[in-house]
Amino acid sequence: MSTHATSPCPRRPVGGFTLIEVVITMVVLAILAAIAIPSYNDSVRKSRRAEAFTAMAAVQQAQERWRGNHASYASSIDAAADDEETPGLGLSDTTPSGYYALELSSVSGTGYVLTASGVDGTTQAEDAQCRKLSLRLNDGNITYAGCGSCESFTYSGTHACWVR
Repeated sequence: MSTHATSPCPRRPVGGFTLIEVVITMVVLAILAAIAIPSYNDSVRKSRRAEAFTAMAAVQQAQERWRGNHASYASSIDAAADDEETPGLGLSDTTPSGYYALELSSVSGTGYVLTASGVDGTTQAEDAQCRKLSLRLNDGNITYAGCGSCESFTYSGTHACWVR
């Protein structure tokens, strides 16, 4: 009989992270999120402006078809085209996803103003630079404007909100 002294099991290193390491990781992730999320939201807002541009182009085309058969441009986007009181284009006055509301104003025989405004409760309503997009057709010339919360527009041949 051999008598060997039995030794306790050798100690294995304990796996895992210390509390300090976890806290540092969380702080780094929070800083990255604080930078990335606003940038991402801004990119989403910019990409959704394309929906407004597309809807406005559809209204422009419908206006030109209307003007080909009438003495002036249509005064309404959404009224039925055969409505005598409010002649309109029969289009929706909101964009397909509902991020922008469309409005015609200053309609005459030589032009009109078309404005797309970010709908309250959507991300486009928070667009500080280009919540409102507008184009003005006057005597065959189109000028553009945009702003975050203006009451009137300053139109020009090019505009930062209209850069594609």
